[in-house]
Amino acid sequence: MEILIMVGQLLLGLSILVGVHEAGHMISAKWFGMRVEKFSIGFPPKIFGKQIGETEYMIGAVPLGGFVKITGMVDESLDTDALSGPPKPYEFRAKPAWQRLIVMLGGIIVNVITGIVIFSALTYAYGEQFLPAKEAEKFGIAPSKLGEQIGFRTGDKIVKINGRPFDEFNDVYATDVILGNGSYYTVERNGQLLDIAVPKDFMDKLADSDEAFFVAPRDPFVVEEVVPGGPASKAGLLPGDQITRVGTQDIRFFSELQQALALNANRVEKPSLLQRVVNGVSGKTTPPAPADKITDVQVLRNGAPVTLHVRIDEDGKVGFRPKSLLNFSTRNFGMAESIPRGTKQAFGVIGAQLKAFGKIFRGEASARKSLGGPIAIAQQYGGKFDWEKFWFLTGMLSMVLAFMNLLPIPALDGGHVMFLTYEMLSGRKPSDKFLENAQKVGMVLLLSLMVFVFFNDIFKSIF
Repeated sequence: MEILIMVGQLLLGLSILVGVHEAGHMISAKWFGMRVEKFSIGFPPKIFGKQIGETEYMIGAVPLGGFVKITGMVDESLDTDALSGPPKPYEFRAKPAWQRLIVMLGGIIVNVITGIVIFSALTYAYGEQFLPAKEAEKFGIAPSKLGEQIGFRTGDKIVKINGRPFDEFNDVYATDVILGNGSYYTVERNGQLLDIAVPKDFMDKLADSDEAFFVAPRDPFVVEEVVPGGPASKAGLLPGDQITRVGTQDIRFFSELQQALALNANRVEKPSLLQRVVNGVSGKTTPPAPADKITDVQVLRNGAPVTLHVRIDEDGKVGFRPKSLLNFSTRNFGMAESIPRGTKQAFGVIGAQLKAFGKIFRGEASARKSLGGPIAIAQQYGGKFDWEKFWFLTGMLSMVLAFMNLLPIPALDGGHVMFLTYEMLSGRKPSDKFLENAQKVGMVLLLSLMVFVFFNDIFKSIF
């Protein structure tokens, strides 16, 4: 049943986003007098279709996408016969470049608007959770390596910022504190008050760090959700479990769990390709990889201790989402306040995508671990239906689709935008033959990427 709920949420979310994306293309095309032959949610074979005016509205059997067929446009259908004659007034190719550019940006723009609307509506409906500063003082903070470098220690209680008390823990991360001259934090450590100065180059150090925060509140936790097919799921971890020990280390706070998992991770040094070639030439055999390390993890379940045997992956993760037992508060907003906050949250998703791609291209993150396909997305939705979570993930996915579609790859909207921008700047339009070949190359790249992420999802689910 959980699998059906996951798949159902994925299909519903994708159908909404594909529908609004393709509607963005269709509406802008019709606005400029272009003929739209087909509007489809899903790819062929066709399940349902209805002709309304010049456009056939369809639902396809393959739900992971959709398309709009505009007369006179080189698209994924590669129908070049329609381009053999002179352009007719209602064709895409007959329109000015700026109109064609707007049509190609239409889907991206609508996805961005959808993301902003979703995040603004969530902010209005549910407000924003925050951790009161006094609540964070209960157990103190856990510093990262960068936090330790500037003087923080585990268990410190931050009681003042720049000599003044503060109301919520997020004030610790305020840019005017991190960028300000002479900023400092006052902490209580072993009954004494100490001042910790913020270095002048602290922002640069934060930008260069892989750590999300330089300090975080120490929070007791329970398991809220287990990722299906992950190591925790395979070992029998359940929602509501409270992890009390990993190996020989007692666990109370989530930061302690992260440290313990990192120490017990399955890190196997594999010989390089060059070393394997050298071994092959010299007749040496490559030693087999050691067997997976299994770690005993003790949990408290319904008041009784239970021991699980878990394979911790090489990143020190087992696949579950924690629920903090600290008492968070909620701040509510009116509609006028929710829109700018929702907009900021929506564009924060694109900022995170840019950072992630930058790490992949610089070799600082693995594409295999970072990229996910339909299975990974379905697992994020989870096996229980929750409207708040559903719309949050759908809003994130809308912004991700906008970002991905803007990439300058032929067959994506961004590829068309790239060629149209060249045409507007140079005054020369690429030939239909060139656009056709570029479309073929782009489709090969996209299909290869789709195959990669799909089988990568399967591999991660099994292994």
